[in-house]
Amino acid sequence: MLDYKLQLKHLLVLAVLAIAIIIASIDPLEFSDYLLHQLGTVLMLIALFVCQRKYGLSFFSFCCYLFFLLIHVIAAHYLYSYVPYNAWTQSLFGFNLDQLMGWQRNMYDRLVHFSYGLLLYPFFNRLFECWLPNVSALQRGLLVIQFVMATSLIYEWIEWAIALNLSQEDAENYNGQQGDIWDAHKDMLVASIGAILAALIHWRYTVRSKK
Repeated sequence: MLDYKLQLKHLLVLAVLAIAIIIASIDPLEFSDYLLHQLGTVLMLIALFVCQRKYGLSFFSFCCYLFFLLIHVIAAHYLYSYVPYNAWTQSLFGFNLDQLMGWQRNMYDRLVHFSYGLLLYPFFNRLFECWLPNVSALQRGLLVIQFVMATSLIYEWIEWAIALNLSQEDAENYNGQQGDIWDAHKDMLVASIGAILAALIHWRYTVRSKK
């Protein structure tokens, strides 16, 4: 009975993501760039299902992974650089978030990269737990942080390679650089910060659970 309930929960959160993808597919800002971003979503879903079947993931890890994809799907619809989060905060809460934080650019892409480190940490931690069962929790945490750093770098290489085959306008839309020559470096930094924060939270939770 418990397994059935857990499977039902998994299906429910998958349904939320599926609905989000359907809605995001309705009149995106630039359909070709949208498809490029959603190719990443498909590949990540395949990786999730393979790892779930092979290693087994906690429901928390599963939800964090899908929450990251949800954030990404929203970004894909608006080409990252044009997510109207500022209009949303003004409409819902009555304040200008960009003005409050002193931001001069659309910062949603930074949120996605930060979330990559923060939300995918439990997933990566589980993988390293299965791949390297004899390492300590501290060593595993450091490996996950380094993995996030390395894969963030590889992702920026992939973005660059794709951009080389696009027009200047399409490359700008896909990369979401917004004229910042240090955009890739900052993206990698916030992903690393997200992973470090997740590691500290996980360490704190582990210490408390042992008391």
